[in-house]
Amino acid sequence: MGQRFYRLELKASENAYVSATAVPKADALVSYADGVEVSVQDSDGNNCSPLDAEEARFGSSESPRPITATAARRVGPGEKSCTGAGTYYVLVERTRSSGTIRSATAREDWDLELHVASEPALRAGGGTTPPGAWDSASPVPPSGERTPREGGTSFNDARGLEKGVWGADIKPGETLFYRVPVDWGQQLSVSAELGSSSGSSSGGGVGTGATGAGPGRDRGYVSSALVTSLHNPVRAQVEDSDTAYDGKQKSSSLKPLPPVAYENRFALTDEVTAMRFAGWYYVSVHLSPDVAEKFGDAPLDLTLRVDVEGSPRPGPAYAGTPRPEDDFGVSERDAEAAQRGDAAAAGTGNGGGDGGRDDKLMAVIAVGGIGTGVVLLGILGAWMLIARWRAGAAARF
Repeated sequence: MGQRFYRLELKASENAYVSATAVPKADALVSYADGVEVSVQDSDGNNCSPLDAEEARFGSSESPRPITATAARRVGPGEKSCTGAGTYYVLVERTRSSGTIRSATAREDWDLELHVASEPALRAGGGTTPPGAWDSASPVPPSGERTPREGGTSFNDARGLEKGVWGADIKPGETLFYRVPVDWGQQLSVSAELGSSSGSSSGGGVGTGATGAGPGRDRGYVSSALVTSLHNPVRAQVEDSDTAYDGKQKSSSLKPLPPVAYENRFALTDEVTAMRFAGWYYVSVHLSPDVAEKFGDAPLDLTLRVDVEGSPRPGPAYAGTPRPEDDFGVSERDAEAAQRGDAAAAGTGNGGGDGGRDDKLMAVIAVGGIGTGVVLLGILGAWMLIARWRAGAAARF
């Protein structure tokens, strides 16, 4: 099936964000244009926020890995569509550049993960002007010894990081997930480095080595070998970068990002708009399976340099409680979880919240197509059911 529908029951005064993460099998065949698209629609099939309907593609790496698209129903000044309480619909589609996918790859099942978050309106009207100038110079990455920290396999078990230098082994075809707490007023920067494989003529690599590559041998070349992506607390993509690999150590840095501010949502550029929430920001790193063909299937050394600058500032005056409650803020517990390297816990919001509270206020009904069987999900309980879906291979499309 190339499409799935879901139903949302929304209040008049809440922003709703829905993300869909497509997870193909490691050996799936994907092309540049294959992807997933998600949109929020009213009962007449109109897109609530056309600019917020997002399509994610595998892109130039053409490598099977988790990709995420996010859509929203917004409220506030200037929003004229989908205003009011009631029933809304979420459409998730597998796509190609020409529309819904019809190629042979449609026969390959992809797992699907959903995340839904509700952000209340502000208690007072508030301004609609983005913040002024910010320091957009490329930051100096942290230095020092690496601290070992293995990554998770998805958003739901992403491992916590704080400011510092972190290291892990990454295998060809593998995607590692991490999360970093970033509070209001703080500025995040991330860079990734891939070590050299054994036999590289560079002599400076830190990799564990790939087999079958002796000195002087033609090392080969893999474009878009290492893909680094950053997603915000509602899993909307902020920025990504990729780098080629020729067996020598390589590095890639995300573009400079502004400090987190509520007013960023009124900016004109996507990467600034995405820095609109405090909370857990997710870093995923993917190593192309093509690396194994050129340099062997042994894991390589991955180094992440994470910097969080600035002192936390007071957050916006919300006229209610976000759901999940931990999605739009940073607590002492979050900072401790990042220091320990805790994994995000399925079923408890973005990482350790009180799972069952007020979960009937907003519901998602999973539907194989309009009019077919339904499963009721509370917004805070959705994570656990999604985990069961993936384990039982029942939510594929």
